[in-house]
Amino acid sequence: RQNGCDGLIAIGGGSSIDLAKGVAIAATHEGPLKSYATIEGGSPKITERVLPLIAVPTTAGTGSEVARGAIVIVDDGRKLGFHSWHLMPKAALLDPDLTLALPPGLTAATGMDAIAHCMETFMAPAVNPPADGIALDGLARGWAHIEGATRDGSDRTARWNMLSASMQGAMAFQKGLGCVHSLSHSLGGVNPRLHHGTLNAVFLPAVVLFNASAESVQVERRLQRMAQAVGLAGCDDQGQELAAALRTLNQRLGLPGGLRAMGVDESLFERVIDGAMADHCHKTNPRLATRDDYRRMLAESM
Repeated sequence: RQNGCDGLIAIGGGSSIDLAKGVAIAATHEGPLKSYATIEGGSPKITERVLPLIAVPTTAGTGSEVARGAIVIVDDGRKLGFHSWHLMPKAALLDPDLTLALPPGLTAATGMDAIAHCMETFMAPAVNPPADGIALDGLARGWAHIEGATRDGSDRTARWNMLSASMQGAMAFQKGLGCVHSLSHSLGGVNPRLHHGTLNAVFLPAVVLFNASAESVQVERRLQRMAQAVGLAGCDDQGQELAAALRTLNQRLGLPGGLRAMGVDESLFERVIDGAMADHCHKTNPRLATRDDYRRMLAESM
């Protein structure tokens, strides 16, 4: 605002791109940024005055370059979502060469963020067959190539497919996410040092098991269709095989086996549950979680 800039270019991972979206709001709208957060009723107040943004991702995970939302930790420590079609970047430049130097750990963690987006939005109850198709294809690409990209960062084919999976997850999650993200948003706000994609990877198995009994998941055979996309021979109605495959993938990628390995202990549970219940992703889960449900998912993810 002080320099009269007429636009923004964001180069980096999802945090960098989301921060640029926050700046695009703050530079053109009055009042504190947090007043424009979705859970504060701020989405309708975000107008076309938002500065135009060009996004250039250097990680393959968040898909923020094609998303209408942003996640920003505001001054009171909350990790809040901001959503408006005015936040959609005007252009996105996806070049796998920009991800070649990403270290294995971040490749794995951001890649699991992309996989989480594809899986969680596919389970979301909103009816959107085109988004479901995009999510399933993104899941198949991500699952098939995340280990290759992690093992050999110079593998351009793997990097290209991971960028595609990331983009597809964000294109699809316009239909909503769920408990994986309500938990990771909340815990990431309580302890900002915890990596978002890693948290998603750790929470995914427990949430798959929780969602298995949801009517929309059962009727649409969501678990079985995801299992087919990742090459599993089959999947029971309770999701045990899919959850086990996720835990095995996390292990092969060298990701933490649970929250305890990330330095989280049970003393944080109630604060995390408070944030998860208030998060914008809470209501778009196929099965509405109670405090006890969240407590069980946290315990299962330790």
